[in-house]
Amino acid sequence: MAPLKLYGMPLSPNVVRVATVLNEKGLDFEIVPVDLTTGAHKQPDFLALNPFGQIPALVDGDEVLFESRAINRYIASKYASEGTDLLPATASAAKLEVWLEVESHHFYPNASPLVFQLLVRPLLGGAPDAAVVEKHAEQLAKVLDVYEAHLARNKYLAGDEFTLADANHASYLLYLSKTPKAGLVAARPHVKAWWEAIAARPAFQKTVAAIPLPPPPSSSA
Repeated sequence: MAPLKLYGMPLSPNVVRVATVLNEKGLDFEIVPVDLTTGAHKQPDFLALNPFGQIPALVDGDEVLFESRAINRYIASKYASEGTDLLPATASAAKLEVWLEVESHHFYPNASPLVFQLLVRPLLGGAPDAAVVEKHAEQLAKVLDVYEAHLARNKYLAGDEFTLADANHASYLLYLSKTPKAGLVAARPHVKAWWEAIAARPAFQKTVAAIPLPPPPSSSA
């Protein structure tokens, strides 16, 4: 089978979200760079893949998909028998669907601005907007309190097994851990244990190894 093609920037959390699932499935894929800084995502060749001009996009033979969560559901379903079963019959289907929605409607809308303000803006030479950071840190804290209560009773979001619901969180948990707001996770023991279990997975470690993460800021004067 020809490798799948994942279009986007390797540093993008949404691209990393898809790479996480591809690696859990043990699928061969290549990342085709789409440089947002030069406007490549608004050029006709990429708009033919995603008319909204956003990364990532995935090409699997004749199938062309966009929207990272939809891509991941497709991968988990089409390649169900390969690698990690991310939609296991033994998991609670109700919990799985609920926490897929919680990620997209509660976790992501607060984690994403924090990552942008605290990691992306400094990379672009800007300074974080303190008001935006404070607002979303406060909101994410409340969201993670709900996670803490749930994970006190469940190893993973849908029960005892790692599923697509957990995988969809991985990229933003990773980037959040590299910001000054990492304590939002570290201060909640069950959330922290859940994140550590995700981070220890060989497939995710493979994903992280391929990310061109910038070096941490120097602590020297």
